[in-house]
Amino acid sequence: MLTPEILDTFRGLLDEAKASGDREPTAMNLATVDGTGRVHSRIVLLKAIDEHGLHFFTNYESAKAGEIAAHGQVAVCFHWKQIREGIQVRFEGRASKVSDAESDAYFASRPRGSQIGAWASKQSQELPNRQTFEDRVAHYEKEFDGRDVPRPAHWGGYLVEPDRIEFWYGATFRLHERIVHTDHGTSWTSRLLYP
Repeated sequence: MLTPEILDTFRGLLDEAKASGDREPTAMNLATVDGTGRVHSRIVLLKAIDEHGLHFFTNYESAKAGEIAAHGQVAVCFHWKQIREGIQVRFEGRASKVSDAESDAYFASRPRGSQIGAWASKQSQELPNRQTFEDRVAHYEKEFDGRDVPRPAHWGGYLVEPDRIEFWYGATFRLHERIVHTDHGTSWTSRLLYP
């Protein structure tokens, strides 16, 4: 469980990033490892953070989902260059699927076009040409015409439960401030790191 101090610090920084005009302040780099040990990285969007951790949503048949299934340890990094002298927040921990109820609730809040896209996209699989994808979009638009789009079983959320968090505050001459919080199971400890 994240401490109130960690949550308040992160939420305050996220609010600063939102106020700064950043087009995607919830964008986070998610790093995963596949079954062979190869590291993969991509940007996903944070949809919620609470005392349990960070929530994001994706296709459960995607490459990232396969990597999480093979090796549940992940790393996440936010980088907000335009606030203060630049800030990074790094989370490391285990990712697991959220409940169907949470996935259903978030899916229902998405724009209809994004809901259709979740059905049409075979995320990370080879696409022979763009027209094939556009045909799939048209197919599902027709299938769900005049009714709500249900969440496909292959789409849902993940919770990243961090056990290590670093707040990195940029400074001139690269004299950065780094504060690391580590979960020891029953309590968290904090320490400073050299830049």
